[in-house]
Amino acid sequence: MAGDQLLRPVGEPTRRDWIAVMSVMLGAFMAVLDIQITNSSLKDIQGALSATLEEGSWISTSYLVAEIIMIPLTAWLVQLLSARRLAVWVSVGFLIASLMCSMAWSLESMIVFRALQGFTGGALIPLAFTLTLIKLPEHHRAKGMAMFAMTATFAPSIGPTIGGWLTENWGWEYIFYINVPPGLLMIAGLLYGLEKKAPHWELLKSTDYAGIVSLAIGLGCLQVFLEEGHRKDWLESNLIVSLGSIALLSLITFVIVQLSKPNPLINLGILANRNFGLSSISSLGMGVGLYGSIYLLPLYLAQIQNYNALQIGEVIMWMGIPQLFLIPLVPKLMKYVSPKWLCAVGFGLFGLASFSSGVLNPDFAGSQFNQIQIIRALGQPLIMVTISLIATAYILPQDAGSASSLFNILRNLGGAIGIALLATLLDARTKTYFDYLREAIVPTNPQVAERLATLTEQFGNPTAALGKLSEITHQQAQIMAYNDAFHCVGFALGVSMLAILLTKTLPAGLKAGGSH
Repeated sequence: MAGDQLLRPVGEPTRRDWIAVMSVMLGAFMAVLDIQITNSSLKDIQGALSATLEEGSWISTSYLVAEIIMIPLTAWLVQLLSARRLAVWVSVGFLIASLMCSMAWSLESMIVFRALQGFTGGALIPLAFTLTLIKLPEHHRAKGMAMFAMTATFAPSIGPTIGGWLTENWGWEYIFYINVPPGLLMIAGLLYGLEKKAPHWELLKSTDYAGIVSLAIGLGCLQVFLEEGHRKDWLESNLIVSLGSIALLSLITFVIVQLSKPNPLINLGILANRNFGLSSISSLGMGVGLYGSIYLLPLYLAQIQNYNALQIGEVIMWMGIPQLFLIPLVPKLMKYVSPKWLCAVGFGLFGLASFSSGVLNPDFAGSQFNQIQIIRALGQPLIMVTISLIATAYILPQDAGSASSLFNILRNLGGAIGIALLATLLDARTKTYFDYLREAIVPTNPQVAERLATLTEQFGNPTAALGKLSEITHQQAQIMAYNDAFHCVGFALGVSMLAILLTKTLPAGLKAGGSH
């Protein structure tokens, strides 16, 4: 950061500081919400735009690609333009893009507007993280991270619920209209809370353009590779192989460029910081857990239990709503319990919820998930409020932008990698289990003969009975695959818990959790 932004705040934050931080948190909340809010409405949007299921996937992919490209550029843009100018510009852009999405007339226009929405929203996430470090002194840092936790865990948890309700009752366009009132409030708060500063156009002469280009190409191709790889059967597709190769070469180039520059775009050296490096591993696992759970659960409820968008939203709500009340309590808990232990307990609870989800059967449906969702809701706030503090405890103020970029990129990549692996795992394990179960279904088996006789009587002919038995077997294979997928999420969260336990104890000011 340039100028006085390098100074670590020591005094009490002013009212303007708090308004600035809360306003940008609102923006980050909206940006994360919009990743998930379209998921429960994709069928309606695809129908309105005459798009196939595969084409419709780009409505989400375009947003995620643009967002992950923008996240690492934010720290540089803050230096170039000033935090106030950048925050206001991207907020206005986000609102305009949201309105344009609601008016999209074709799939192509929707993809372009979603990309613009993701690009502008992508800046709001690291801005929220960075302003917490810049504006709030150590004894208030836990409160800032509690607000940031709202954006990171509550927003994706509640997104499908809001999207499903709006689509069912008002129409899919309203998932974009909903951004307007909070967006206007956010812009007003940013204009009031952030001080005016002159732009530093001279930085354009010393900008790391090789780093910007290689990182943008690398992250963009990697995100598309992860999002579309499963749909196109991975290495069977020339497009996916090309994207993976370009991503690998670009990211290797980026690392080489960054390590050779005196003033890199992102200071990769901070990964050698024990707390930041270990917390980054945990952040990857958190991304797998957070986005993996929100991917698996709605898919299971839709595929196996035939739930509609609103019913799915009601189940996920049990993970979202409790967090509203729990997140503000975490800074108070930190006065008595070390953030490291709170974070480890959070990963333990989240992992327990994931392993508990891996006991599915054909009768396991909505209400039976409620207790599991509450355990998940207890764990997530403990992680998100504390993990950012643990990661940045020993980071120098001038590295706040790099820390924010890396931390948020890794969480998003963890989510993208997790979903890609889980989607592939579900397909592969379903085929394996189906083949295994089919071997046991032979007419000489008394239970199979009895079931076939019952189905024949029910459907009137043996062919229909065989078809129904095949359908039941395939469903059972799918359920077993979902169990494996939830266990994998639990394993990733277990690794994250171990990484956090290996971090150093926090300085006294941060351990106080908001006390003086």
